Order: sequence, then C-alpha cells, then structure tokens
Amino acid sequence: MSITIHQSICINMLKIEAVSNSSVVQIGSAGSIQSRSELYNTGGFTEPAPPAEPFEGDITTIGKGGGPLVPLSAPS
Repeated sequence: MSITIHQSICINMLKIEAVSNSSVVQIGSAGSIQSRSELYNTGGFTEPAPPAEPFEGDITTIGKGGGPLVPLSAPS
C-alpha cells in the first residue's frame, strides 16, 4: 500500500517587524529547502559605506587575555 501526501501553505501577507544580518524566516517544514535571498536598498543609499575603522578601546582579544572579544556585563 502506497500513500502520497501533498501539503501546501498559502500565505497572503507576512509582516516582519525587524531584520538583522543572517536573519532567517522559516514557514513550515520540508524534505528539501529552496533558499531565496533578496536585497533591497531601503535607505536610498547611492554609494558604498566607508571602510570600517579599527576600534581603539579596551577590548580583550583572544590572543592576549583569552576572554571574549566583546566586553560583557556580569550576569545578575
């Protein structure tokens, strides 16, 4: 006996309040995942951002102190 099940999800509108780098939205589950990536210039920028400058602050590096790269507050 062979049973075949077809499933589908129909979404008319999906509102996402905030996104950040490496954001992922997953709707349902599937045996195969089809990735989709879209890039929008929502800020109306006309040129690339300037190169990043090194931070001159008190940040522990792995080579020096073995601690975190970003200072973290103690848990409360």
